[in-house]
Amino acid sequence: MSEIDYEKLAEIELQKDEAEDAQSGQEKTFMSPPFEDTELNINHPYYDVARHGIIQLAGDDNSGRKVITFSCCRMPPSHQLNHTRLLEYLKYTLDQYVENDYMVVYFHYGLKSLNKPSLKWLQTAYKEFDRKYKKNLKALYVVHPTNFIKILWNIFKPLISHKFGKKITYLNYLSDLREHLKYDQLNIPQEVIQHDENLRAKQKGKLPPVVKIPPPRPPLPTQQFGVSLQYIKDKSKGELIPPVMKETVSYLKRKGLQVEGLFRRSASVQTIKDVQKLYNQGKSVNFDDYHDIHIPAVILKTFLRELPQPLLTFECYDPILGITSVESSLRVTRCKQIIHGLPEHNYVVLKYLICFLHMVSQESIYNRMTASSLACVFGLNLIWPSKGTASLSALVPLNLFTELLIDFYMNIFNSRTVPGEILP
Repeated sequence: MSEIDYEKLAEIELQKDEAEDAQSGQEKTFMSPPFEDTELNINHPYYDVARHGIIQLAGDDNSGRKVITFSCCRMPPSHQLNHTRLLEYLKYTLDQYVENDYMVVYFHYGLKSLNKPSLKWLQTAYKEFDRKYKKNLKALYVVHPTNFIKILWNIFKPLISHKFGKKITYLNYLSDLREHLKYDQLNIPQEVIQHDENLRAKQKGKLPPVVKIPPPRPPLPTQQFGVSLQYIKDKSKGELIPPVMKETVSYLKRKGLQVEGLFRRSASVQTIKDVQKLYNQGKSVNFDDYHDIHIPAVILKTFLRELPQPLLTFECYDPILGITSVESSLRVTRCKQIIHGLPEHNYVVLKYLICFLHMVSQESIYNRMTASSLACVFGLNLIWPSKGTASLSALVPLNLFTELLIDFYMNIFNSRTVPGEILP
């Protein structure tokens, strides 16, 4: 079958999908998505594309890898969206993460005849994403695939390497995502959720049985992950620095400062779970036993990410977003003002962590982890909004703030000391 025949067949399959949606009453007419990123600055270089929210950062997966989502239902009709600009914006977004392990979730529902890119555009897009983008992409999840996807696969099969093909996973339902990543962090469009419910209702003509989620267990006395700093302090004889942070930082300081790509790599999900379990049970952890320097690095990031409230606190989220509107020469002073308003315990733990990250950045000639690189990794592990996840547009101020903390550590933290504080 020729490429032209495949393209015609793909168009027919799209029309079938639309007809099924219309029959189910889910889609009466195609409407441009109402989503608007309220945090997006109108001066953003890709404002015309970014405002639709087609591409979003959705936190981290179970291994601490960044998750990027692509939602077809948020694509407006083709005459309202420059697909060349869309491709440029996708590359612009991924360029911030390709040096680290990352994954992509593609929500196929909502791709219609009116908003689909051309086959030529898709071929160009695949060729544009060279090894730089594919190397650290650990998984591509295609949610709600249809026959259209199968036809595209036949078209692109000659171009796709076996290695890249193994990274693609097809998921029929949203619930299938739960075993791979932190589902609650995903900013899933309401249209996709509704479509998923419709698919489940069609399954054997009835809704699947409701799965009862057991109530959360009370934390163990020795619990380290998923509990507050105060809880850990109370159970650790008043120690201000949590044991997990103290031990991972100490180990990495001794053996990891000159490791290239420190904090960029992921680790075995099962190993991370095993280490967390040991910590939560109050048992000792010897990182030498694992023969992988990236395990303590991932454990440190995981500890920060699983705090009930971010280390920089929810109250600081909006002030931090405003850092980009502050004159460059005054930004360090503004950083100092924000962190000096933190609760005492949070301030001490933050100071301990940033002191260590400053050390890491000082070895960047070996580890290639500059303050900017570390900020991209740690920004969203230090601060996130109280509801939902940070939008892509929020990453610029969040990462800038973190970079300033690391770069100007001595200046920012030298004027406030707390009794009992320690440094790495």
